[in-house]
Amino acid sequence: MIQISGLNKSFGDLNVLSSIDLSIKKGEIVSIVGPSGAGKTTLLQIIGTLMKPDSGQIVISGTEVTALKDRLLSRFRNIHIGFVFQFHQLLPEFTALENVCIPMMIKGKSLRESEKRANELLNFLNLSSRTTHKPSELSGGEQQRVAVARALMNQPDVILADEPSGNLDSKNKQELHELFFKLRDEWSQTFVIVTHDNSLATMSDRIIALRDGKVEK
Repeated sequence: MIQISGLNKSFGDLNVLSSIDLSIKKGEIVSIVGPSGAGKTTLLQIIGTLMKPDSGQIVISGTEVTALKDRLLSRFRNIHIGFVFQFHQLLPEFTALENVCIPMMIKGKSLRESEKRANELLNFLNLSSRTTHKPSELSGGEQQRVAVARALMNQPDVILADEPSGNLDSKNKQELHELFFKLRDEWSQTFVIVTHDNSLATMSDRIIALRDGKVEK
């Protein structure tokens, strides 16, 4: 479902990614691991079309995203890619329901349709009693589940997660990790996860180790 060929990225004289070749299947949960500075987050951002590579090709669900112009790239990202970040990135002035609705409304759907889908997801994630609460009124684990619901809104091909459990206590961390596998088992959801958490990495279907910008064999 994701094909990466000959990916390279440098910042000035610093070579961050070198000749990355990867293939990720639909419904696969892949963890990207490696020491700080190995290029993990850069690779995730390039896969998520948030950053352009210097060279190489990325194909997601049959679309060569590295060839898309900015407007088409933004639309592709909105529809086909979901994001979960370490610090949630929820808008503080909006309720949980409103935060979750955003991707679907950007897609052009009505408020009514967006709220229906958002309520279904929040209910699935055991957050139906928290829909009117703002992020500051939610626990860390609840905020992260809201972020997962938001990532799922447009039924994306892949969810990209950058240290998704890095800011959670052990109980919420375990629940989040189990949720990823529940979503994979029930909806064949694909995940690519950058993590330093060994327990999450070892649960994954596959571990991709980066060192000095290269995939370790």
